[in-house]
Amino acid sequence: MPADQELLRDVIETLAPIEKGPTSAGEREAAEWIAQRLRDLGCEVAIEEERAYTNYARPIGGLMALGAAAGALALAGRRRLLPAIVGLSAAAAVAEDVSNGPRLFRALTMKKRPTTNVVAQTGDLTARRAVVVLAHHDAAPTGAAFDQSFHRWLGRHFPGFIERTDTAIPMWWPAIAAPALVGLGAAGARRGLTTAGLGLCLVGVATFGDIARDRIVPGANDNLSGVATLASLAASLRERPVEGLRVLLVSCGAEEVLQGGIHGFLTRHAPALPTAHTWFINCDTIGGPKLVMLEGEGELAVKDYTDAGFRDRVAEVARRAGIPLRRGMRARTSTDSVIPSRAGYPTATLVSMDAIKALPHYHLMTDLPENVHYETVAHGTDLVDAVIRDLADDGPAEP
Repeated sequence: MPADQELLRDVIETLAPIEKGPTSAGEREAAEWIAQRLRDLGCEVAIEEERAYTNYARPIGGLMALGAAAGALALAGRRRLLPAIVGLSAAAAVAEDVSNGPRLFRALTMKKRPTTNVVAQTGDLTARRAVVVLAHHDAAPTGAAFDQSFHRWLGRHFPGFIERTDTAIPMWWPAIAAPALVGLGAAGARRGLTTAGLGLCLVGVATFGDIARDRIVPGANDNLSGVATLASLAASLRERPVEGLRVLLVSCGAEEVLQGGIHGFLTRHAPALPTAHTWFINCDTIGGPKLVMLEGEGELAVKDYTDAGFRDRVAEVARRAGIPLRRGMRARTSTDSVIPSRAGYPTATLVSMDAIKALPHYHLMTDLPENVHYETVAHGTDLVDAVIRDLADDGPAEP
């Protein structure tokens, strides 16, 4: 059954006006609306409260400030050891934070707040085999860092480079390099290196301070497009139920703090989701012109998601269904997919891009319902629906 574009529009247009910052009252309001909509569509639904940090910009900006202070100290006198330690420690803290490590600096400087995951179940609720379809309902803060002018300039002047490049630019490297240069420059008494690091740290303070102002975007594409997919799948599975496969439709909170709610979801549900019999499909920002299946992601080093064979299967389902789908791309942004993939679950991630391989209106105030390509959202929804039915056709798992 093709996705109902009227339903997709209704979900996106209803939720976009709500300010849905991570861990906010608006995020909770959106979760409650989604939960009720999924109940109305025949699912068993729970709102699960987890704990997450409120944002990523403040701690990263704080680490940039520490790097700048270390650089100023190194340039002001003969001390070398302390600035070197502070600079290199700040660089290591940025690296472990953005790569979903223990986040020790956040733990020392921030408190977690409640976030909300919506967990709906449909399909064959007695089945051992399961597919988890992920989305997230919180929206991101904006900032000057997300301006796409340079990317579009590259697209106009170097289209061949854009077409040949399937792995995104490592956006987090400068944030790690800035305090690292301070530390290395201080350790080696190299004023030029220290000065460069200090300058980059000051740029980082300004950049992350701007993002930390918490001007929250409407989030129509990122990621109400994924939430709308969950609703459409619920409608399809109520109309045409599947057997032998449990389907979890999960909208996480606090994704925009670099993975918040997904940690709690996996901790809570992993015992009932064996990796040998569970698949994850993440629908994140699928409202652009072209539907794309990512092969992997990574803020520091890109790593492909677990089980390339599952992604091959998704691509084959798309081919049989006549759904246009681009493969071969890898992201430097951070999605909830990285958490189940690291846990050993076969994982596929659907996104969308425009002609210059940009995420349209990414973290911008123009991420509005009228800028969503609903045909692409429908294609993504139809593909996930077809993959669910393809998995169900395998029959029940062996006891």
